[in-house]
Amino acid sequence: MSRRLVTDAERRARLGRRQVLEPRAAGSVEELVDRLLVLHATDPATIYLSVGARRPGTTPADVDDALFARRSLYRTMVMRRTLFVCTTDLGPDIEGASAPAVARSERKRLEKFLGDTELSAAQLDGLPPEPAAWLAAVFGRVLAALDGPGVGPGGLGQEADGRGGAESDDRGGRTARQLTADVPALTTKLIAGKGTRQEMELAATSRVLGLMAVEGLLVRGRPTTTWTGRQYRWYRRDRWWDGGAGPVPEADGDAARGRVLDGYLRRFGPATLTDLVWWTGWTKTQTRAALATFETVEVEIDGEVPGGGVGEEPGLLLADDADPVEAPEPWAALLPSLDPTPMGWKQRRWYLGGHQGPLFDRNGNVGPTVWVDGRIVGGWSQRPDGEVVVSLLEEIEADERRLIEAERRRIQDFVGPVVVRPSFPTPLQRELSER
Repeated sequence: MSRRLVTDAERRARLGRRQVLEPRAAGSVEELVDRLLVLHATDPATIYLSVGARRPGTTPADVDDALFARRSLYRTMVMRRTLFVCTTDLGPDIEGASAPAVARSERKRLEKFLGDTELSAAQLDGLPPEPAAWLAAVFGRVLAALDGPGVGPGGLGQEADGRGGAESDDRGGRTARQLTADVPALTTKLIAGKGTRQEMELAATSRVLGLMAVEGLLVRGRPTTTWTGRQYRWYRRDRWWDGGAGPVPEADGDAARGRVLDGYLRRFGPATLTDLVWWTGWTKTQTRAALATFETVEVEIDGEVPGGGVGEEPGLLLADDADPVEAPEPWAALLPSLDPTPMGWKQRRWYLGGHQGPLFDRNGNVGPTVWVDGRIVGGWSQRPDGEVVVSLLEEIEADERRLIEAERRRIQDFVGPVVVRPSFPTPLQRELSER
């Protein structure tokens, strides 16, 4: 039986609807995040801007409430050793499918750094010299330091930026700087890449705290500054939620991965096996085994070679979601760097066209993008005074320009006086921010 052809136009229609770009979200912040599966969190501002682009009327404070008041969203390192935000409802599957493998990799790397580092007796400070035993002892000291209330510069319960009172979430959490004062071993300088041209010293702080998080012992809390901040307070994970969430669940193999892939295809399908392997960071064997846990259908998709043509690799759709999708109303969007939509596929020609050069950095990280009806038509940034500016990379219609301008004004209102600087600047973003 011949496969159904899913054209680029239909894929763009699916993108608009499934990526909550038209119609926009009407429910809670948590419902929106679930509809996207996860949000990228390597760049902290992405979390807020991804929500703001899809939920009219929202503010950064609304996202803060979900993250730090209701604590129904949280940061976790999973697929591709990448930091994401997910809901506590979907977190067990997302973590169970990827976090244990990431934890094993991170622990192996850190133990090697420790093994390559010659620690003096003073540096050991009574700690065992063997890497695994050293880590176990330091983990214990960090958890002990987090047993008491956090103390900010303003005193008990006072946050580092001066906010305090009943709504403060500072008690029970500490910044990395506060933890290093309590646990001096965290300042240990580790040798990375010993004997190579890339040999360097690394502070143990971020490596140790990051490993504790991916192994289910810690969770990242509120940034120490604004919603764009990159330094967090750290909390014991077993005390972050009422009753504690416990450690990261052990992967239940293909079942957990199958549930994650089912969720991915429901939001990003059709996608190729190449897309799935890239997005999850799993092996082809793991990915195929996960696909076998639910029913999919193969479809033809337009080729990834400029100029069209049917692709050699079939696309996959869920069997219960294989019917054509009606195009939504015309829409435009300004999405932030590392937004889950442009980072959702490895094969991107059908929505990116020939614009990769100005919009991606050398490591494959996407910058801020401008969208019209399921395709990228330009990029955006902010000037030093905070003004949101747009640059189009192709000719578009007048009504599409009006849609983009409306979105530009809406994002301007969302960010207010805050100037967002992506962690991974792209050529176009640099050019716009310097104008």
